[in-house]
Formats: sequence, structure tokens, C-alpha cells
Amino acid sequence: MSLFQSDYFTVSSKNGLSQFQTMIAYLGGSTFQTVLDNPVTAYRQLVQQYAKDAAGKAVDPTIATAEATAVFKANPAAAALSGLVPRIIGVGFKRIPKFGILLGLSFFLGEDGTISTTSAFGASVLSAPFINPIRMIEKQQRAYFKTTGVEKPIMEILRESAKQNFIPLFRGTVPLMGHSCASALLGLAGQPKLQKYIKEELSQYGIGNFTSGLLASAAVTPIYVGVTNPLSRLEVIMQTSKIDGKAIGVIEACREVANDSKQFGLRGIFRGQGLGIAKGILSLTAFHQGRIWLTETFRDHNISNGSYTPKVGSA
Repeated sequence: MSLFQSDYFTVSSKNGLSQFQTMIAYLGGSTFQTVLDNPVTAYRQLVQQYAKDAAGKAVDPTIATAEATAVFKANPAAAALSGLVPRIIGVGFKRIPKFGILLGLSFFLGEDGTISTTSAFGASVLSAPFINPIRMIEKQQRAYFKTTGVEKPIMEILRESAKQNFIPLFRGTVPLMGHSCASALLGLAGQPKLQKYIKEELSQYGIGNFTSGLLASAAVTPIYVGVTNPLSRLEVIMQTSKIDGKAIGVIEACREVANDSKQFGLRGIFRGQGLGIAKGILSLTAFHQGRIWLTETFRDHNISNGSYTPKVGSA
């Protein structure tokens, strides 16, 4: 599938959208989600990052949460907006490869925009090298908030990485693949199917898109966060260490999480779990509602200009 082929802009007779419009709907939903969930994303990273004190010893999760809260109270606006710029930029650098591969596989497999397990898995693995540098920059911006009170400039992060041929930007790629796969399977593939089922079952009670989407997100998110929270911990450990210092590998990061769980049990391994669930519900709902709104807007536009004629009885 090429962006420059004419059929990329041709409206499908099956779903009333062109591949280009489907991609824009996904990117628009992602942008809406990114802006809304950034404060929770930032706070959750700090809760997980402050799992160790200055001496490198694991601290109780309640202490880590208190430290993260103190950072937010000291500079709420800066903390809430930290990392937002690379995340917004990442909607292009991260989402275009991911959604491009995802929707490309979907159309190639004849799914007409619906997302299967095969498409979700393929997109997760193939898009990880494009996504990881943005996530690394985002986390590095917040990594020193407790000591400096400000986010680390993007250019400073890039200059430090350039001294090592930008290799540090790919720290955490392995756990990201697992995280991205779970996100695609449960968030992109699972949530819309569950939303459709909930809407059909509760239609007699006047349940609309937003409510059914919220219920579907609430049902999927605890499973998603339970799977991805340990992977998120590994990412934070690997991506918040100093760029010009010793890199923390996957095995070392796993040992750190294991030691944390030995001292604090499940509270140690699932630091930020509650925040992750809240973020997941907000993120999934915002993403899919934004995507659905754009999808319906594009489809209505195609109907009005004669590019698409709905089949009798179709929704």
C-alpha cells in the first residue's frame, strides 16, 4: 500500500471510507487522546520512576507516590504538560508507522479497516523501532523533574544521544514490543468489538456510542494494564537512566522489578497500576470517540458528495 497510489484515496464500497480517511481518523483520535491523558501519563511515570531513592534502594510505593505528588504540587502546569511536545510530534513519528502498518496489513488481508489479531501483532513488532526513540525522549524530559523542577530540553537529549550515534534512543525496545502488542490486541482490536457487542446488547436502554465506548474501555483496561504494567516498569527503568551513563539492559531491569516485588510484594511489581487503569480508560475512550467522530464525519461527507452510497439497512 503506497501513499501515492490513487486507490489509497478511493472510497471503499464496503465501509464508505478511503484508506487515507481511515488513517486520518486514527491519527486524529490519537492526538485527542494524547492531549487529554498527558497529566496522568506524566504522574504515572514519576510514581514508577521514584521506586528507588538517591542511593539506589527500593522505597515503599506510598513514599514514591508522595514524592511524585510533591513534584506535581511544586509545579503543576509544567509537570502536567511535561513530555507533551514529543508526544504530539510522536503522533506522526510513532502513529504513522504503527497505524500505517496496522491498516496496511488489515487492508492487505481483506479486513477493510477492521483490526485482526494478525494485523495487531505484525504492527506491534514492525513499528517498535520507530516508536521507541519518541518514548525515550518523552521519559528523559521528565526524568530529572525532582532535582531541576523543569523538563529536560529535547535538543539536549538529542545532543547527548548523538555522541553515541543515537543508540541510547533505542533503550527499552524489547519491552515496548510486548507493550505495543498488548495495546494493539486489546485496545485497537478488542475494544471496538466489545463496544459493538455492548451497544447491541444495551440498545434497548438507549445506550449510545460514548457510553458503550466508556463501558468497553472500562472492561478491557484492567486486563490491558495488568499485562502491560510490568512492561511499563521495565521501560521506565531502562529509559530514565542517564544517557551518558551506563545503560540498563532488559535482564538488569527485570532483576530490579523482581527485587522490588520481594520487598513489597505485588505493590512493588504493580506500581502505578491504579493510575494505569484510570489512564487506560481515559485514553481508550478518548481515542476511539475521536476516531469514531472523524470516521462518521468522513463517511457523511462521502455520502453527501456521492462518493459512497450506503447499502439498504446498513448503519
